[in-house]
Amino acid sequence: MNGTIDSSILVYLKSLTLLCVEDNKTTQLLYRSIFEDLVANIILADNGEDGYEKFQNQKIDLIIVDYDMPILNGIDMIKKIRDVDKEIPIILVSAIQDIDVIVQALQLNVNNFLKKPIIVSEVMQAIENVSKLIFAGNYLKEQREKKIRELERKEEYNSYQEDLAFSKELNIVRNDFYYKMLDTKRTTLVDFLYKPLDILSGDAYSARKICDEMVFYFIVDGMGKGLSASLSSMLLTAYVNHVVDKMVEDFSLEKLIKSALEYIKPIILDEEALSAEFIVMDYKNSTMQYSKFAMPPSLTQSIDNEVIKIRSNNPPMSKFTDDFTVSQTDISKITKLLFYSDGLVENSVREKGKLYANFIENDFLRSFTKDELKEKLLYKIDAQEDDMTFIFINQLPSSQKEKRITKTFESTLNAVEEANDWYTDIWSGFTTNYKLAYNAGVVFSELFMNAYEHGNLGLDAKTKHRLLSEDIYFTTLEELQRNCDKQITVTIDIIEANSNRYMATLIKDEGQGFNTNILREIFKDRDNFNGRGIYISRQSSLGLYYNSEGTSVLFLHKA
Repeated sequence: MNGTIDSSILVYLKSLTLLCVEDNKTTQLLYRSIFEDLVANIILADNGEDGYEKFQNQKIDLIIVDYDMPILNGIDMIKKIRDVDKEIPIILVSAIQDIDVIVQALQLNVNNFLKKPIIVSEVMQAIENVSKLIFAGNYLKEQREKKIRELERKEEYNSYQEDLAFSKELNIVRNDFYYKMLDTKRTTLVDFLYKPLDILSGDAYSARKICDEMVFYFIVDGMGKGLSASLSSMLLTAYVNHVVDKMVEDFSLEKLIKSALEYIKPIILDEEALSAEFIVMDYKNSTMQYSKFAMPPSLTQSIDNEVIKIRSNNPPMSKFTDDFTVSQTDISKITKLLFYSDGLVENSVREKGKLYANFIENDFLRSFTKDELKEKLLYKIDAQEDDMTFIFINQLPSSQKEKRITKTFESTLNAVEEANDWYTDIWSGFTTNYKLAYNAGVVFSELFMNAYEHGNLGLDAKTKHRLLSEDIYFTTLEELQRNCDKQITVTIDIIEANSNRYMATLIKDEGQGFNTNILREIFKDRDNFNGRGIYISRQSSLGLYYNSEGTSVLFLHKA
């Protein structure tokens, strides 16, 4: 009997389980004799209800079912099966030629029909036909699953490569002011927005501390889109950072730009150009040197709340750029500055027919912090259309300070509690917004505790975790504070700006400080236990800024 079926199908049938649903014992014996050497397993059922129960409880690959059976006939059993499995192949056996039965069977996607009395050759032909369908369906399923696995592997690989590429970009972008302030003649807060449209960004920036009173800022924008613009921007940024590292002892903006041009000109294509700006803030002499190559105008705000634009003084960088201009301006009466790439101002806004260029001046004027400007920007634009980069600098002016409050605390647990109560009382007189006051209190409590335990007592995070696990944390603090005469000073400045009031809180300890470069890693790995409090503090404030030694931290809130 087996010889009538294709050999490849015979091999395949050896792996299948067949359910035969037949109330006639003689026909059951016939099915067993036909299939016992043909399939892996034969399951017999006496009626439709018995057949459906066995279908539910075992893995079935193929079904032969008689139409005329007691309790539950073949059609009714098939209906129940099709409610849970639309695909399993079914052969219907019937002694009658009722057209209604055939129509119902077709509607239930029955794959083949056999008529009684059973003829072995017809059974074999029906089994072969249905087995081919199963084989073809399984083959297509396997190929589909194989393709999905390949796509998943490819997508995983591409995602991995994209993550590597973006990490490389972040390594090229250098930022010496990641959650840090610049404390010179006046406190300067430096913030950044870097939002590439794609993994390979045409924008890049750097912010480098040359010395205590001099800072270098750089933004580059590849004119055009795609890999070429991104490579040019990243290569120039990497080179500029390399030169800055070498020139720290004898920094010269003119030498830096000349060297950067000599480096990039052989690399960029004939039809390619770069927009870039090189800026040096000299806080000792209150001047700003700049060389802007086809960049949008920088915005500055004076102490009189006037917006002053600083326009480009050079054409775009290209293979044919030989000369350049460096200009200088006075910043002694400037309170805020904004440097940005054109992706910011050329973005469409929700208001039809307008670009963000129509709004940036007013938004800048009305924003005391980077977060406020970012909120206004993202509210207005419909969708990001290009890379967006900006550097927001706030030079806190003493003339805007409405009030200053200063208090010094000892390094004790009692003083921690006293400081929290004192700070809560100040906020209760400052605002009726209880949620805001609560958030400010959370930030103060976290950062004051850091100044006490990590700063003045010198307790590192690893030791703290060990002490907590051994349940001797508080007793250890009490022992350490007995021999500690260091103090914590809190200074609160209430600042008036744009008809709003802001509270700038500065907490200063007398400890040895810490390497503030780790802040970048803390904010990248926010789930790490170490530093989670700092991350929460940043999320609950308008800004969080450490001094370079890590002995002072300033945070902002708006009333």
